[in-house]
Amino acid sequence: MARFLFMPESAYGPTNNCIGVGNILRRRGHTVIFAAEASWEGKLAPLGFVEDLVHLAPPAELDPLASAEQEPEAAGQFWIDFIRDTAPVFRRPTIEQLTGFIQPTWQALIDGAMYCQPQLQEIIQRQRPDVIIEDNVNAFPALVTAGVPFVRSVSCQPLEMKGTDIPPLFSGYPSDDRTQWDAFRAEYDRTHREMWAGYDEWVQSCGAPPLADLEFVHEGDLNLYLYPAVADYTDRRPLGRTWHRLDSSVRATDAPFEVPASIARSADPESKLVYLSLGSLGSADVGLMQRLVAVLAHTKHRFIVSKGPLADEYELPANMWGEAQVPQTNVLPHVDLVITHGGNNTTTEAFHFGKPMIVLPLFWDQYDNAQRVHELGYGVRLDTYGFADDELTGAIDRLLADTALHARMTANAAVIQSRNGTALAADLIEGLVG
Repeated sequence: MARFLFMPESAYGPTNNCIGVGNILRRRGHTVIFAAEASWEGKLAPLGFVEDLVHLAPPAELDPLASAEQEPEAAGQFWIDFIRDTAPVFRRPTIEQLTGFIQPTWQALIDGAMYCQPQLQEIIQRQRPDVIIEDNVNAFPALVTAGVPFVRSVSCQPLEMKGTDIPPLFSGYPSDDRTQWDAFRAEYDRTHREMWAGYDEWVQSCGAPPLADLEFVHEGDLNLYLYPAVADYTDRRPLGRTWHRLDSSVRATDAPFEVPASIARSADPESKLVYLSLGSLGSADVGLMQRLVAVLAHTKHRFIVSKGPLADEYELPANMWGEAQVPQTNVLPHVDLVITHGGNNTTTEAFHFGKPMIVLPLFWDQYDNAQRVHELGYGVRLDTYGFADDELTGAIDRLLADTALHARMTANAAVIQSRNGTALAADLIEGLVG
């Protein structure tokens, strides 16, 4: 039996993707190790994985007045804090976010990679993996210099694999209107080149290969990416032979779920069940969550709400039920519509279960997912901070009433599910052993 080392980004989307694939490898008898960020301590071992975790920054000193009962960090706390501190930038156009959010995010990622390089080297020496899988957006030299096959797993929107005939990543620009593409790419170059050059120099100083121009991560011996074929860009941007698309990657480790009795039924026969989630990071914007809840409270529909890490800071009205975290993959089959931030994990899972979407993007590739869903007619993109109340409620009613759309998404879901992305990924990774 083999040993597989996963290093996911410290966010739920990439980590859940790795959990789904890793769980299949574990069930096949292999040892699966997670070199996740330290705030995931105690959350992966109960699933049968080995935890050998890293710090991306110096651990915060414990409050000397705190007792031993001090609560551990929430999973992904590093990025929850970072997003909270930069949230005002999300109200700006995407080209302005390059300076205010995207470049600082890359710098934080680079700082984390530099800090944890010795830790990763020690983990690899200690665990002796046969294959290393990274689901992250930036390079960690220790992973590509370990002398074993390296797998790049992409849990972000597939514009990450760039091409001249597709919109620039992070822009949220339409696929059929190129008028702003060149300006966005030029601004990305201006704001990122110096930082990239310094990172590339450091990566090479660690013995790793050079990074491709303005790329922050290496390709692997095997490259996997997560997106349904019906929404992909393969007709405009073909990929090389080492690349394999997973139409979806739905983990089988979420807790069972039944719709709570308080919202299971309604006296109004036209009342539908809707899922609201802005992800573990987006839902930390309590003001935005409060506004959404207030608007949705006045509809005839019922809502399951993933309240996020600050769940205790706001209440839900009678037509809603929610918790800080909900078992998303077991919630989605019950609902008729998804209101989402457009994170790649939620977007692909909505396609997997055949659910139309209203997308309220906040940062990173969420704008690209929002635009792709909108331009292909699988849902509606709205201005996250500027939507009018009736825009949101009208979009809900319109999408719920669109029987042709629901039929199309149900048919797509049957094909996506038949392709069994987690099993395909496990097969391809397992095939690298030896």
